[in-house]
Amino acid sequence: MSMDRTKELIFQDEMIAQMIERGWIRGKTDGYDRERALYSQDVLTFVQTTQSQEWEKFAKIYPTDTERHFLDALVAQLKKADINATDMLSRTYGTLGVLRHGIKSHNARFSLCQFKPEHNLNPETLTRYKQNICRIVPELVYSPHASNAAFEETGAKAKKWRIDLVLFVNGLPVATLELKSEFKQTVQNAIAQYKKTRLPKDPSTNKVEPLLTFKRGALVHFAVSQYEVFMATKLDGDKTFFLPFNKGTHDGGAGNDIPADANDYATSYLWNEVLLPDNLLKIIASFVHLKIEEKEEWNGLKGKKRALSSRAITNGMW
Repeated sequence: MSMDRTKELIFQDEMIAQMIERGWIRGKTDGYDRERALYSQDVLTFVQTTQSQEWEKFAKIYPTDTERHFLDALVAQLKKADINATDMLSRTYGTLGVLRHGIKSHNARFSLCQFKPEHNLNPETLTRYKQNICRIVPELVYSPHASNAAFEETGAKAKKWRIDLVLFVNGLPVATLELKSEFKQTVQNAIAQYKKTRLPKDPSTNKVEPLLTFKRGALVHFAVSQYEVFMATKLDGDKTFFLPFNKGTHDGGAGNDIPADANDYATSYLWNEVLLPDNLLKIIASFVHLKIEEKEEWNGLKGKKRALSSRAITNGMW
């Protein structure tokens, strides 16, 4: 194994360990349903544990293969994601819509996430909030088009089908992270990796990659090194637009200050603050919105640029 890959794995392992200390649960890639782009057992555990009466209603309609029918209904709601999202109904589709509004199937209605109540007057809601499942899966083989051999590949070949870290809330993907150790590669290499190899459609088959599809899959994609963080909400090949997600330096410069503690990382705020389960759920509940901007093309024609935007960047996350 190369030295830069070894350093990257050390960086990754330390990040995971710190996230687990703060409430994340480590998962395995074989728990991930590549066709549905779900960590299915977490989906089922959350709804069955927190909404048993609704589950009983659903099971009466589908007494056979109940879980499969539920997952199919959920995926159908995710696939309806509308990039325009101009009305209230269309905003209930896709990952963000489902996390915020849940799904309804026949006479059963399910919440897929419980956000923190503003007060503690309802103990049942607070209990359900504590039952949210925040899971981190390293080295995720994400593509439904990857062969079984992809699970066995190592080294450079393995990177083709694997994302360094993927985060799930109750089984729904919310973030992907590609890491670079800054030994021989920089955060710009992670950005290039997203643009060149993390494509919303498989280039050889032209089939959709559900995890990487805008609004249908993960909400945000982070390129991370020990020194800098960049983020994108819509993967679009070379047209993918990454924003810096840094705190700035004490003298007003770009990037991040180097911490005094040699065992700390300049970017640890990402996983120890922003991605803290309570904070991430707050961002999903209140700060993420679809931003549609009109832009003029080189030929004078006007089009629309769509991206998910997080006001948390400027509204006091730091």
